[in-house]
Amino acid sequence: MSTRWLFADQLGPQFLDAPDQPAVLVESQRVFGRRRFHRAKAHLLLSALRHRALELGDQARFLRVATYDEALAELDGPLSVVQPTSYAADEWARGRGLEVVPEGRGFATTREDFDRFASGRKRLLMEDFYRWQRQRFDLLMDGDQPTGGRWNLDHDNREPPPRSRTLGLVEPWYPQEDEVDAQVREDLDRWVRDGTAAFVGEDQPRWAAATRTEALAALDHFVEHRLATFGPTEDAMLAADPWMSHSALSPAINLGLLHPLEVVHAAEQAYRQGRAPLNSVEGFVRQVIGWREYIWSVYWHVPRDYRRRNALQAGSSLPEWFRTLDADSEVTANCLGSVLRDLRHRGWVHHIPRLMVLGNYALQRGWKPDEVTAWFHEVFVDGYDWVMLPNVTGMSQYADGGLMMTKPYAAGGAYINRMSDYCGGCAYDPKVRVGPTACPYTAGYWAFLDRNAGRLEGNHRMRQPLNGLARLRDREEVVAQEAARGDAPP
Repeated sequence: MSTRWLFADQLGPQFLDAPDQPAVLVESQRVFGRRRFHRAKAHLLLSALRHRALELGDQARFLRVATYDEALAELDGPLSVVQPTSYAADEWARGRGLEVVPEGRGFATTREDFDRFASGRKRLLMEDFYRWQRQRFDLLMDGDQPTGGRWNLDHDNREPPPRSRTLGLVEPWYPQEDEVDAQVREDLDRWVRDGTAAFVGEDQPRWAAATRTEALAALDHFVEHRLATFGPTEDAMLAADPWMSHSALSPAINLGLLHPLEVVHAAEQAYRQGRAPLNSVEGFVRQVIGWREYIWSVYWHVPRDYRRRNALQAGSSLPEWFRTLDADSEVTANCLGSVLRDLRHRGWVHHIPRLMVLGNYALQRGWKPDEVTAWFHEVFVDGYDWVMLPNVTGMSQYADGGLMMTKPYAAGGAYINRMSDYCGGCAYDPKVRVGPTACPYTAGYWAFLDRNAGRLEGNHRMRQPLNGLARLRDREEVVAQEAARGDAPP
């Protein structure tokens, strides 16, 4: 039996062919010197890797080295690895002669599965893929029909937030840090002191699961306490309630500590037992077995030059205040400041702040999509290349020109005002586009359309917004105002 090289996002038992298969785990310090990750992300990755090494004991070799090549030089005999999750890791493993075991351990969809789905199709719509997934895994199905008679209950899950400051739910499940975490914190501090690594974000107690046991506890807690209320407000935002009903299980799933199928089966069981309504369960299942698997598949399906796509010719670099999550001293806009503070604090916000606050602002300002994608990878604890390349380049920044999305995800302050409580008490008014109280999202939306009108005029879904732009009486004033604002913090 070959020795299984377990990468840092392959930490669940399913990545071994047998319970007693010999394994090797490698901690490469140079990874943290090449990029400025969020402190919480670095902590979680190291904690999870070291915890897994302790669990395996004498069954595994745990090497702390500068590079993977240095580790490889210390190893003898046949080595195998489950399909890595990035182009770079895949090329490295194959180029060094490791046996690459087909994927399917951390995902429910292999490349062959997706090729079979895509064969003969003119469009690769996520909704079509999601229905295919439901059918082949018999998820929320009654015979050959979707449970409840509808595939998609999105219409039931678009409620704005309640008038209360929070949803009033119990806090998410949190782990107890141990001596492994204490040593990780010491090491990270030392790396910062000696200049071998630099981080953004705050050093806070670890909130995400780093072991299989912790991940199962987090899943059980979510299903019991948060799943039932997940659906209706899954697209809403509350400044004082960053978690809302979201599971925050993505770090554990992306580390391989939970398999996506066991996660959605747990949610379906809650529905079948009457512990959660269908709209909440369907919405959650769609996120995990639909969108997540779709993004994974698109990552491998698109051409390798995809990350260099820049259909809207965005040419500005990310400003330092955004890169460093500096919200307190710089940002006046309540929505952006609140989301940056949440991100600085824990390295996570849910999908709507990511898309409609952070990504929307970057899109409006014309920041380089490859830089935006790299930033999302670095500052989110659940961020990996396969996650962020399609999500940010394709969906958020529309840099692929519509391969994934039928129109750009650009929106003015009215959307944020409708779906959050951020606008109350803000110095800016979402209804104003010119002057000292002009909302940077509202004005930025029109400036974005003005800058890209020629590139978007052939998109039928943009016809109405572009007609509105043509009728805008203060168009020139708005454009000049936003040009003057530039990349300064709003």
